[in-house]
Amino acid sequence: MKAYVFPGQGAQFIGMGKDLYEKSIVAKDLFENANSILGFRITDLMFAGTDEDLKQTKVTQPAIFLHSTILASVLFDSFKPDMVAGHSLGEFSALVANRTLTFEDGLILVSKRAMAMQKACEKTPSTMAAILGLDDNIVEEVCASIKQVVVPANYNSPGQIVISGSNEGIDKAIEILKEKGAKRALKLAVGGAFHSPLMEPARLELEEAIRGTTFRIPICPVYQNVNAKPSVDPDVIKSNLVSQLTSPVRWTKSILNMISGGATTFVEVGPGCVLSGLIKKINRDAVTESATF
Repeated sequence: MKAYVFPGQGAQFIGMGKDLYEKSIVAKDLFENANSILGFRITDLMFAGTDEDLKQTKVTQPAIFLHSTILASVLFDSFKPDMVAGHSLGEFSALVANRTLTFEDGLILVSKRAMAMQKACEKTPSTMAAILGLDDNIVEEVCASIKQVVVPANYNSPGQIVISGSNEGIDKAIEILKEKGAKRALKLAVGGAFHSPLMEPARLELEEAIRGTTFRIPICPVYQNVNAKPSVDPDVIKSNLVSQLTSPVRWTKSILNMISGGATTFVEVGPGCVLSGLIKKINRDAVTESATF
């Protein structure tokens, strides 16, 4: 069984999607449609912008979404997912790929998500940090012991967790986790505390948009970030997607559950190959591929 996985923020690079635009009429039409929906030429920034252009949240998230979903669209008959999953932002790409959402509705939600998250970041100075080489329970205990907001945000692979919270809380957590024996504990170059309670204003804003969007019965299950479980129920998918912004990404458990559900090959659709690397760390026997056009 083939599982298709979709990357999240951080996978972007200058030039992403340009080959699709130039080689495929289907892709070109979708990109131009996206430019119209967004109200600015995101393709100019994706294909020939600067790193600073691409780092803007309002650009980064739609850009990765577009690369992933348009690549999936031009694969035509070869794109036959038995199950899908996406890391954080990538869950929206996955929901377009399995036809829960239309391309247009997915893009509008991703754009609103990016704007809402940007506002939440500006409201409360906050950040994230990668912690390597510690058991999950140790990281969880340290986060819980700190008075400021600090929570596990991404369970990426065994021994690799990203934590999220206030600047002061993250600094304190890094100090303690290093004392506990973390191989690495370093801040990430992000604008805020994604997947933490500090994203609550963004969650409320996004919830209104999600509730007002049509979610269809998908062609295959999506394994969602918040509980790592498969779902084909539009109402359940909606509810989990609303919770995603303030809940941790349970990627390790999602991949293990997909393997238990019969996944034999994981195909990464979108920029980069970060997820393939994580999947190999979760199960070194897993077969991984990158989708190409």
